[in-house]
Amino acid sequence: MPRTDRPTAPSSDGPVLLVLHGSRGDLARRMVYPGLQALAAADLLPERWLLLGTGRQEHTDDELADVVRESLREHGDADRADALDGHVRYASTFTEDEPGGLVDAIQAATADLAGDDDADVTVVHYLAVPPSAFAPTTRGLRAHGLADGVRVVYEKPYGTSPESFEELDALVHEVLDEEQVFRIDHFLGKEATQNLHVLRFANELFGGIWSREHVAQVQIDVPETLDVADRAEFYDATGAALDMLVTHLFQVAAQVAMGPPAAMDAQNLAAAREEVIRCFRPLDPREDVVLGQFTGYRDIEGVADDSTTDTFVAARLWVDDDRWRGVPFLLRTGKRMAAQAQRVTLVLRTPDELFGEPAGPGRVSVSLAGDGAIDITTTVKRPGPDLALATGTASLALDDVEPGDPLPPYASLLHDVLVGDRTLFTSPDGLRAAFAAFAPLLGPDRPEPEPYEPGTWGPARADALAGPDGWVLTRS
Repeated sequence: MPRTDRPTAPSSDGPVLLVLHGSRGDLARRMVYPGLQALAAADLLPERWLLLGTGRQEHTDDELADVVRESLREHGDADRADALDGHVRYASTFTEDEPGGLVDAIQAATADLAGDDDADVTVVHYLAVPPSAFAPTTRGLRAHGLADGVRVVYEKPYGTSPESFEELDALVHEVLDEEQVFRIDHFLGKEATQNLHVLRFANELFGGIWSREHVAQVQIDVPETLDVADRAEFYDATGAALDMLVTHLFQVAAQVAMGPPAAMDAQNLAAAREEVIRCFRPLDPREDVVLGQFTGYRDIEGVADDSTTDTFVAARLWVDDDRWRGVPFLLRTGKRMAAQAQRVTLVLRTPDELFGEPAGPGRVSVSLAGDGAIDITTTVKRPGPDLALATGTASLALDDVEPGDPLPPYASLLHDVLVGDRTLFTSPDGLRAAFAAFAPLLGPDRPEPEPYEPGTWGPARADALAGPDGWVLTRS
C-alpha cells in the first residue's frame, strides 16, 4: 500500500533543483533539455534553479554544459543554445551501496539555492534512464536519505508486464508517497490531447455526437517515418507495442472514451480515465492485433540477427461500457512508415446516400502533432445548378487561436512537475488496468511480426482491422 506518513513535496514558488538521471542519454538530449529551454523562454522557471546531471561516467560541469548546448542546437532553438548556461552541474551517480558524487552534489546545490534566506528548495529527480534502472535508482534514493519531500518523474514504460509493473509500483510506494510520483506520458502533455476533452465538454456540437449512436469507429493513428538506429538497444528490448500501444495510444484512447468527469481537476480527470480504462476489453491477439517488422531492421547495429521485435502494431480495441460498446477503437503506430502523423479521428455514422447520390464521409479529426489542429469533414452541396453532393473539410489550426503561446509537451509536463500539478500524469490504477487489457499480447498467442517494406503503411493484413473503408490516413 502507498505510504501515508511521508511528507508531500514542497511548493515550487521558490528555488528548484532538477536532478537529471541519464543526463547524457538520448531522451535528455531530445526532450528534456529543449523542454527546459522552452520554459526559460516563457519565463516559467524560478529565478534560482539548477540542473544537476548525473550518470555512470565521470564528467565535469563544463562537459555536460557542452552536451546541453549541442542538444539545443540540434533539437531546440539553435539561436538560443546557451539558454541554460550557468545553471548546469554534473556529478557521478549513486548506487544503492555507494553515494558516488551525487549525494554531496545534491547537498551542495540545495545549500546554494537556499541562499542566505534559507528558502525551501523543490528537488525533482527525473529518471531519463532505461526502465531497468528505475528500481535501482528508487532504492538508491531510499538508501541515501534522498526521498523525503522530493518529486520523482518516471519515464515510460513504467513496467513491461503486469508482474513487473506491480513489483516496481510496490517498491516505489515503499519509498515515496503517491503525491510525490509523476509517471510521465508526453502524449498527455500535448496541447491537442488536452483539447480533446475541452472540445467535448465545452461544445455541445461535438459532445452530442461523442458516443456509439453517432460514431462508427475511432482511429488513433501515429505512423512514424523515423527508424530506431539511435536507440536500437532500447527498442529491440521493447518494441512498438510496449513502447507505444500500452502507453501513449491507450492513454489517448482513454482521453477520447472517458465519461464526463465530476470536475476538471487532477483527481477527477484521472478517475474518469481510470474508469474507462477498466472497461478496455483484453486484446485478442489472434483476431484484433497485427504486428510487423520493417525489412532491414535486423541489419541495424545493436539488433539481434534473429530479432522478433515488432516495429509496427495495429490493434482493434473494444471499450465495454454503455457509451462505446460495439465501436472499434483502431490503434496503429510503427517505424519507417509512409508518413508521419499523430491523429485522432472519429468516423461518424452517415447515410449511404442522399437524394439518390452517395453521401460522403463524416469525420471529426484532431491532429496531435505540433500545436494541433481540428478538421471537420462533412457532406455538402456541390456549387452549381444541380443538387449534387460533394465532401468538404473545415480546419482550425490551434496555433491560430489568440491569445495563446503553446508549450511543447515535455515543457508543459516539466512545468506541471515543478508546480505539483498531477492532472496529466498516469496513475497506478490506470496503468494496472491498461496492463490487464494488454496482457494477452505478452502470452503464447502473440502473433509473429509480419514483414513490411520501409515507406509503406505496414503489413497488408492490418488494413482488414479497419473494415471496408480502411484507415483514414492511408486514404488521405
